Amino acid sequence: MADYLSAILVCLNPVNLILIIAMVSLGIVFGAIPGLSATLGIALLLPVTFGLSTTTSFVLLLAIWIGGVSGTFISAVLIGIPGSSSAIATCFDGYPMTKKGEAGKALGIGMTASFIGSVFSILLATVLSPIIANLALKLGPWEYFSLCFCAITLIASLSKGSIFKGLMAAGIGLLMGCFGADPINGMARFTFGNVNLYGGISTVAQMLGMFAMCQIIRDNAKGSTKMPECKVENMKGLGVTFKDIKDNIKTILFSFFVGLWIGFLPGMGSGISNMVAYGYAKSISKEPETFGKGNPSGIWASETANNASLGGALIPMMALGIPGDGITAMLIAALTIHGLQAGPLFMVEQHDLAMLIFACVLISAIVTYVIQIITKRWFPYILKVPYHYLYTVILVISFIGGYGISSNIFDIYVMLALCLLAIFMNIAGLPTSPLVLAFILEPKLEGYFRRGVSYSHGSYAEFFTRPISCILLLISVACVIWPFISDALKKRKAKKAA
Repeated sequence: MADYLSAILVCLNPVNLILIIAMVSLGIVFGAIPGLSATLGIALLLPVTFGLSTTTSFVLLLAIWIGGVSGTFISAVLIGIPGSSSAIATCFDGYPMTKKGEAGKALGIGMTASFIGSVFSILLATVLSPIIANLALKLGPWEYFSLCFCAITLIASLSKGSIFKGLMAAGIGLLMGCFGADPINGMARFTFGNVNLYGGISTVAQMLGMFAMCQIIRDNAKGSTKMPECKVENMKGLGVTFKDIKDNIKTILFSFFVGLWIGFLPGMGSGISNMVAYGYAKSISKEPETFGKGNPSGIWASETANNASLGGALIPMMALGIPGDGITAMLIAALTIHGLQAGPLFMVEQHDLAMLIFACVLISAIVTYVIQIITKRWFPYILKVPYHYLYTVILVISFIGGYGISSNIFDIYVMLALCLLAIFMNIAGLPTSPLVLAFILEPKLEGYFRRGVSYSHGSYAEFFTRPISCILLLISVACVIWPFISDALKKRKAKKAA
């Protein structure tokens, strides 16, 4: 507890607090503008962290993350276009409320639900992560390999489109992670005689190419560079009372635990949790027919769940070194940049930094809520930022960041190549999430596998005879075959109905 309070005081240091306020504000803007996101904001900031201390780096990254995730509801409410997939369900009732002249109330609900989901999930993550990390220290390389393998197959099976496309994307990510020096004996592989590839593919170049540059090119190609007009009224006040919270407490509690659990599962995150919570809120409502027409419960459910996923995603990241979603994968990359490795030992060896991360997320969530209350009436102006100015700045930052990784033009070429790969994957319908997760986890997956085989004197039996490892592998198999079983059951049910 003393370490946590000390970490909070570090965050409240005037310099750090100013940085948090600035990055939260920038994150809200990135979250509010469709096409931009917290993911893009972190990708652009990663190169900047090279020249900063570890503390300052994570203050920047975590603050823009919290602001970005919370800010997605703004465009969903005001113009009916979600800032990201985490606010899709918010559109269903948020925009109808705006059209009925209740924009102020809808925004107030979104702000308050985001605050509740973020703060309480972070507090739970702070308590649970050390406990899970202590349990994880008792596991061997066999269990860790199976855990990493399970995470990759889980996100591949849950990706949009067919499971084959998800597994293909994960396979590309694993192949990309193999470039460079062998993690065990240091032998060069897949370098094609180019010394620049000996250190592997740069994580920062990958993030900038596949997220920042690809997003800009896709939006311009689709002509998505103009925002619809936003007309709102009655923006004064918070718009929410304690009675509103009390009337929706059942929805809020269920949505919170749904978001926390789905955030904990590797590769799922807020894009799924908001839809699940919305479906539940509709199922328990006494007036389900009002959903989609401006029912406040829909916003409570969606925004509580997607922000609760933040704390859920932090738990596997901090305790196990497994990213809960794409953003936590980037945060693990940021730790790697500073010579640190997330996981059980991180919670022990870097306890002060671990507490700082939890404290920074908590302070950022509180600052986000305060800023949103103060600037609520100005939200419509965020959506009027001209794209041609915004995208030009992002492209310039991307090239500067790509070159600044190692002051080597080769990283610019890597960034452009990965941008083309992301565009091709988008055209082919291949999801990028399995690729990013597999790329981040590949060194761990390979390292744990080879250590496990070495410790077992060349035997693979330990992976199947150790209970936890065997259970995780069985879950992995189930993840792969379940979509086929599910399709067969649906067809059978449809036949019976016919």
